[in-house]
Amino acid sequence: MVLPVVAYGDPVLRKVSHEIDQDYKNLQELIENMFDTMYDSSGVGIAAPQIGKDIRLFIVDCSPFEEDEDYDDVKDELKDFKRVFINPKKIGSSEGDEWAFTEGCLSIPHIHEDVTRPESVTLEYFDENWVKHTETFSDIRARVIQHEYDHLDGKLFIDYISSFKKKLISNKLKNITKGKVNTSYKMKFPS
Repeated sequence: MVLPVVAYGDPVLRKVSHEIDQDYKNLQELIENMFDTMYDSSGVGIAAPQIGKDIRLFIVDCSPFEEDEDYDDVKDELKDFKRVFINPKKIGSSEGDEWAFTEGCLSIPHIHEDVTRPESVTLEYFDENWVKHTETFSDIRARVIQHEYDHLDGKLFIDYISSFKKKLISNKLKNITKGKVNTSYKMKFPS
């Protein structure tokens, strides 16, 4: 089932999410609904706060980047890179050179800004079958994962841009909060 995406301005997007256990009610259904919602909105990742749940859960599917020439060297890895991250924790600090990439967010439609992030990140997490993993991710996969992980800590990609750029987009952000934005997907607005 496709769920509405929570819009910028909703307090749930600024909360630090809490961990869940294996008994979390209807978890598998929630994960399926998150994938349905992500695909319906043409996203490559979505975190639980974006559907109104302050729990440490996000999903990613980087296969759309497979066709991008910029990622020819990791094309095979991207093709099947679809993951569920439950209770993820960063291990150590993110590594590698920082690189800029234009990011957007389903909760902040029609706004895209360059964000600089490290090229790799190591996470300890559970998958949808509650199997524990510790993995290091790099390239565009690390970018998507770091973006979604931030949602669990109440951070948004616009927190990484300069105050000057924030000032430039402030009216757009206010309009999103008020529901004055058109999207091809369902949204839930705070006011």
